[in-house]
Amino acid sequence: MAEQYNRKIILEDGTQYYGYGFGDNSDKVCEIVFNTSMVGYQEIISDPSYTYQAVVMTYPLIGNYGICEDDYESKNPSIGALIVREYNDFPSNFRSVETLSETMKRYSIPGIHGVDTRQITRSIRDLGSRKVLICNIDMSLEAGLKILKDTEIPRDAVSKVSSKSITEYPADNEEYHIVAIDCGMKLNIVRSLNEKGCSVTVVPWNTTADDIIKLNPDGVFISNGPGDPTDVPETIETIKNLKGKYPIFGICLGHQIISLAYGAKTYKLKFGHRGGNHPVRNLRTNKIEITSQNHSYAVDTSSISDTDLDITHINLLDNTVEGVECIKDKIFSVQYHPESAPGPQDSKYLFDRFKELMKEEKDNA
Repeated sequence: MAEQYNRKIILEDGTQYYGYGFGDNSDKVCEIVFNTSMVGYQEIISDPSYTYQAVVMTYPLIGNYGICEDDYESKNPSIGALIVREYNDFPSNFRSVETLSETMKRYSIPGIHGVDTRQITRSIRDLGSRKVLICNIDMSLEAGLKILKDTEIPRDAVSKVSSKSITEYPADNEEYHIVAIDCGMKLNIVRSLNEKGCSVTVVPWNTTADDIIKLNPDGVFISNGPGDPTDVPETIETIKNLKGKYPIFGICLGHQIISLAYGAKTYKLKFGHRGGNHPVRNLRTNKIEITSQNHSYAVDTSSISDTDLDITHINLLDNTVEGVECIKDKIFSVQYHPESAPGPQDSKYLFDRFKELMKEEKDNA
């Protein structure tokens, strides 16, 4: 490009990367992470699990198919920032209603392109996720490092993105009624449940077990969401009080919350799992599923042996726990996303399993 750099990022070790701004022009401190997906940038910027995070896209070309009205994963995108190699502001797609940059401006999301995303990704891989400042080119390194030192990443991410009231999503042909605890739930989870004949009542993250029981569900679902699962003790307590009463299914943060409710422990990964290409072994079938993932925390394998949970899935890249279950309580969870959009689709069967558990519960009632 002929024009001068106008934006940059500063990492805590003093490393700077220079580029060009798109989206919002604000300065922001986030946690820097990377995502290996080749498509789905709209779903990524609108996934509530990226709250307070600056996402580095490893796929080089971003923006080329614009923004499509039906592809949002939340109605109010809360991603911290987007960092890409090459940004395309002239999308070619008959479904596109606006450019990525226009959408990011509307939701106050800063972006930077023209940086070496391969080198940044290696830095995250080697040194781990950490704080980053996205700022104008005239910010001095000394001033930027002081801002990074003085700024803490908030720990209220779940309460920030969760529903503030109860919302109903009826299925066309209702077979079951599910109460979904919204910790930052993706809309495609609701769509996937509706497609299976499940009407969904979405409730806020801190809804009590007593209030959920009053809604008379056939099953309870705990959603994905951002941040550290130990930041939501209210949700953990709710699951402690509901386990054994209903079939329960958890995804991502919901998987971690279920594990904590049974007495297991969680820990933060060095750089997390983010992307649509993670191989996971189903220990029940011995099949390999290609999965979509987005999380910073994992369940400690050794801590599960002291609980009523069994491990059902393992990540083949690093042997982290990808699924657990308690057969007697009709409860199970996975760390990855079976509803992933635009894909992969290997794990859709998990929604059928949830339905089977609810059918068993009804038949035995």
